[in-house]
Amino acid sequence: MSTSQVMTDNELRLSGIEVLNKALGATGAFRFLTLIHREPTDYVDVSRRLYDGQTVDEIFDRAKGQTPTPG
Repeated sequence: MSTSQVMTDNELRLSGIEVLNKALGATGAFRFLTLIHREPTDYVDVSRRLYDGQTVDEIFDRAKGQTPTPG
């Protein structure tokens, strides 16, 4: 995104969540957001963005702390 374009509130919110997820991991990002976030959030949309391009097996393996299985 160039500096001449302005993000919508929703784009900014989702980009911030993505950055938090990468920096803190899913659990840390969620904990941080619950500390500061008091408004309702569309968690379905957030989940879609966080898990975009990942298989269910990759998500499940990561949740179990394992290396993803080759697809």
